[in-house]
Amino acid sequence: MKEIRIAPSILSADFACLARAVTEVVEAGADWIHVDVMDGHFVPNLTFGMPIVATLRRITRLPLDVHLMIEAPERYLEAFARAGADRLIVHVEACPHLHRVIQGIRGLGLRAGVALNPATPLSALEEILPDVDQVLIMTVNPGFGGQAFIERMLEKVRRARRMIDAIGRPIELEVDGGVGPENAPALVEAGATVLVAGASIFDAPEGPAEALRRLREAIQRVHAG
Repeated sequence: MKEIRIAPSILSADFACLARAVTEVVEAGADWIHVDVMDGHFVPNLTFGMPIVATLRRITRLPLDVHLMIEAPERYLEAFARAGADRLIVHVEACPHLHRVIQGIRGLGLRAGVALNPATPLSALEEILPDVDQVLIMTVNPGFGGQAFIERMLEKVRRARRMIDAIGRPIELEVDGGVGPENAPALVEAGATVLVAGASIFDAPEGPAEALRRLREAIQRVHAG
């Protein structure tokens, strides 16, 4: 069984206490911190930019997994690298020259990832898969936190795992959208290696630290089984 990483998404954190929220999940055992960058064009929401990434870099040494849900992401690669991103994920749908963008990310010394919206077929990965470090399968339509998991995406995760295994490279398979303890075991069994969780961690009544521990326990049951 591959190592499973949990990447809390700060999209659902309390922005008035962002440093405290991030510190809490770091201390509770988060593996990465996921940062959703939205521009109001590619997706219907506005969120963070480089200053937030730079702030996060000052308060944690965990990998910053920066998900660029923006048009023309190639314009901002260097700025996010300077801010402290470790991984940059771009959308297939936003990059007509995807190979060039991936090469640009890797040329900056960062890990490069590609994301697919729910309605985008996995065939869009065929020509780029050998060049990436991670694939992100959106299991909700991107733009807002707290959405319900699209159940049909579970089979898409399974097929993505088969594609990755077929080329024999250590590519992370990340899942983002509606992830929580109730579906995490099925996602891990389907082949996901990174679980992005926002609302299920930061909106949990028991608090982020306990919510992250419950998510980890759900994953460990798969390993134990």
